[in-house]
Amino acid sequence: MTIDWSHFTPWTSLSGGVLLGLASAMFILLNGRILGISGILGGLIPPKRTDALWRLAFLAGLFSSPWVFKALAPTSLLSAPRIDAGVVLLVIAGLLVGVGTRYGSGCTSGHGVCGLARLSPRSLVATLAFMAAGFAVVFIARHVL
Repeated sequence: MTIDWSHFTPWTSLSGGVLLGLASAMFILLNGRILGISGILGGLIPPKRTDALWRLAFLAGLFSSPWVFKALAPTSLLSAPRIDAGVVLLVIAGLLVGVGTRYGSGCTSGHGVCGLARLSPRSLVATLAFMAAGFAVVFIARHVL
């Protein structure tokens, strides 16, 4: 096994994880709600008049953040991600993630970050299932196909 040192980014990954953890903690402390993206999005279908505004604002911030980062970040931090898949494969993958989110009663951010922090047994099982599936797919894609 070799490490691709040009794409090994431990400090960037660590800082992103810390920011996600802080955001999750602040969200539950200030709003009393779990920071699970699927739950926030799912709460808009059908929209409830009382909490649709904060959900829309959250999603607008989520979707606009790459453009804000691009406008404010130094050019040394900007690099385009390389995605080795076509549009059809990406759409299929997105649909599969959506189906898995419904069956798993939440997404990876909801279970992996928020659920594990609350010591939820259901989130532990879900996170172990996510990770096992990810490991299996990478192994099959790299060693079998």
